[in-house]
Amino acid sequence: MEKITLTKEQATLLIPLYSKAQPHLPLNDAKARQIIAAVDYDFSNLKVPQKTTVTLHIRARQLDEFTSAFIAAHPNALILHLGCGLDSRCVRVRREQTLWVDLDLPDVIDLRRKFYEETPTYRMIASSVTDLAWIDQVQAGERPVIIVAEGLFMYLPEDALRALILRLQQHFRGARLVFDAFSKETARRVGAHPSLRKTGAVVQWGIDDPHLMEQWSPGIRFEQEWFFSQFEEMNQLPGLYRFVFRLTRSLTAVQRAQRLLVFTLA
Repeated sequence: MEKITLTKEQATLLIPLYSKAQPHLPLNDAKARQIIAAVDYDFSNLKVPQKTTVTLHIRARQLDEFTSAFIAAHPNALILHLGCGLDSRCVRVRREQTLWVDLDLPDVIDLRRKFYEETPTYRMIASSVTDLAWIDQVQAGERPVIIVAEGLFMYLPEDALRALILRLQQHFRGARLVFDAFSKETARRVGAHPSLRKTGAVVQWGIDDPHLMEQWSPGIRFEQEWFFSQFEEMNQLPGLYRFVFRLTRSLTAVQRAQRLLVFTLA
């Protein structure tokens, strides 16, 4: 068994891995269970609440479905997964003709290489997402591009996030960008979450009105917003949580506490 040693921020990758491995949820990620079985880590120390397990599962499944739909429309697509951690989307999604690039910090990629192998159509890049030099390593050519960032942007300062998105827009014109985001209020209070307290990670960014990102540059277009209460997996939450979600379904401000956003970088 191998002992995982990560920085506080990198330890957050274990939270979605644990959630995706739960066999009672539809995602039923066999690769996540394989990785959990192969490492010497007490995942109970993360103290992941059931609500978090369900919402992380919903996030992963919706991003899988959106990526699959993009590939169905563009079979030769380039898929760029930022902050990939140990996620197995590159395995879960059918992608025969695509080029897939996973990016994360060097020590995370070192760990990832123990479980995933590069191929002519699958690459891993070891870099901080905010060290923008990595972008020049990825050439899309004529391939349509989808950029997926899962559980990442909220940990970046806004100025660093803005610089990243502007550089992605410049390099991948016409790309589709999909990511999860907190509201500003959620970003302020989420530090009390038991799993994040355990890892010590710091949430630095939230947004209430997604249209504000359109002001960062002409061509950045907000396309779509998904709320977690839309998805049937919420029925697996305890009764009180289900009641609260039903009660707040019509309250946009509450719905935006955590959701998925889609942009085009034209």
